[in-house]
Amino acid sequence: MAASSLTGLARALVQQGRLRPDRAETLARKAVQGNVPFIDELVGASDTTGLSAAQIARFAADTFGHPLLDISAFDADQMPRDIIDRKLVGTLRVLALRKRGNRLAVAVSDPTNFQALDQVKFQTQLVLDVVVVEHDKLLRLIESSSQSVAQSLEKLVDDEVNFDDLLSDAPDTTQEEASTAEVDDAPVVRFLQKVLLDAITDGASDLHFEPYEKFYRIRMRVDGILREIAQPPLAIKERLVTRIKVISKLDISEKRVPQDGRMKLALTGQRAIDFRVSTLPTLYGEKVVMRILDPSQAKLGIDALGYEPEQKQLLVDAIQRPYGMVLVTGPTGSGKTVSLYTCLNLLNQPGVNISTAEDPAEIQLAGINQVNVNEKAGLTFANSMRAFLRQDPDVIMVGEIRDLETADIAVKAAQTGHMVMSTLHTNDAPSTLTRLSNMGVAAFNIASSVILITAQRLARRLCTCKQPTEISKEALLGAGFDAADLDGSWVPYKPVGCERCKGSGYKGRTGIYEVMPISEEIQRLILKSASSVEIAAQAKREGVKNLRQSGLLKVKQGITSVDEVLGCTND
Repeated sequence: MAASSLTGLARALVQQGRLRPDRAETLARKAVQGNVPFIDELVGASDTTGLSAAQIARFAADTFGHPLLDISAFDADQMPRDIIDRKLVGTLRVLALRKRGNRLAVAVSDPTNFQALDQVKFQTQLVLDVVVVEHDKLLRLIESSSQSVAQSLEKLVDDEVNFDDLLSDAPDTTQEEASTAEVDDAPVVRFLQKVLLDAITDGASDLHFEPYEKFYRIRMRVDGILREIAQPPLAIKERLVTRIKVISKLDISEKRVPQDGRMKLALTGQRAIDFRVSTLPTLYGEKVVMRILDPSQAKLGIDALGYEPEQKQLLVDAIQRPYGMVLVTGPTGSGKTVSLYTCLNLLNQPGVNISTAEDPAEIQLAGINQVNVNEKAGLTFANSMRAFLRQDPDVIMVGEIRDLETADIAVKAAQTGHMVMSTLHTNDAPSTLTRLSNMGVAAFNIASSVILITAQRLARRLCTCKQPTEISKEALLGAGFDAADLDGSWVPYKPVGCERCKGSGYKGRTGIYEVMPISEEIQRLILKSASSVEIAAQAKREGVKNLRQSGLLKVKQGITSVDEVLGCTND
């Protein structure tokens, strides 16, 4: 970590000569590795830096213009306990001191931790007045005033709180009545805010609220794996579902049929998260699944997706052609939508007319004309495509090619001067051509329209706690490595587990891709109605890496493990 990369309190201390640059870099690096705030490492190293907690607090207050307060004078019993949930208080080192109207006084030892303050602002929906306190005293007060959310909810049930006064789900209740100030103050609402914030912080893709006969559980999917995060009291399940319905603009009186809705939460002035909400009646109540949609994922750039340099160049060259069809394939949850929207974002220029038909539109991007298909109203993928062709399009994206009618229109659009992008649910790139043929698309139409197919999977990234491991030569060869790969220039890594990755050994995901351009030889095979095996053999001769080979390359780069690649490419 270079001195120029230091930020916040560390940078200020270095600039004013209170801390040596090399010492600041070391402490900042330790904080990142331990997934703790910089102030923790700084105060913990006071014997070597010569800076006490009191000196740091005085410096931070003077430098950043916040009041300095002796927090030991505060009575913990008089502080508001339920405004900021325990997890945020403990991990972000932010403590609520006093609430007046829409303003909340919060104590921090590092006022430059803007991410923490933004999260508290989102969770409380209040204006924050920041005061600086000594770090050691803050930690002691946090410890003495902490109370778990689960205990709070159990207390609500034990005290027989009248939930009907908080949020009524009677058939004649209107959406406006359900959004009263009493609802906003309800502990159930604050609990839901905590769950949503935790899911966003942990990078979850989905949240599941599941009722059973004897218990109620909440699970989140992180890096493709579902894990349980809470078992709130069974008595609040109806209130949680009703609250979710209210903010998703669903009918709170209808519990017999599935419903679909959408909501948006603003984290900061620059970042908002969309949630796609689906309810389903089950034996013991309504199950709710919330898909978390982060529009910023589509703006990370193609380099962040995990394409190898030659694969990226093939894809960029294909989408920048004036006409043709680019297909992205893979199972549900393999990142196809993010890949397509990353491509659309590259093409999203003032001189380009882009239209999309989706079911539904998951990521909203300014400058792109997005249409939600509605089968009941007759707005199908095929009808949307016909309408697009009358709207002077340059680029058309179809969420999925499901039938021959949609496929035919997409092929004709690609042949008549339009760039068409879409997805298919197939295992690899060669079998996509066979799938189109089986749907009834003529071979000459496939050969003349499709210019590139990319198949993809998402593999979990190894956390920074990874360690080298020994794997036998026979096992590596069996996994798909060539003898030439085992030259000793690299070592495989294994997952270990730490606080940052919550013991899983993995943090985040990367894409594994098979990018197959349609060459003249592959076109000839298509016209001969060749099998997917023959097409795959030709692609291999042309240097196309299949999914397994691309995954093993990520193993050599130390990005993921052999077991993870075998698991996600075992078709």
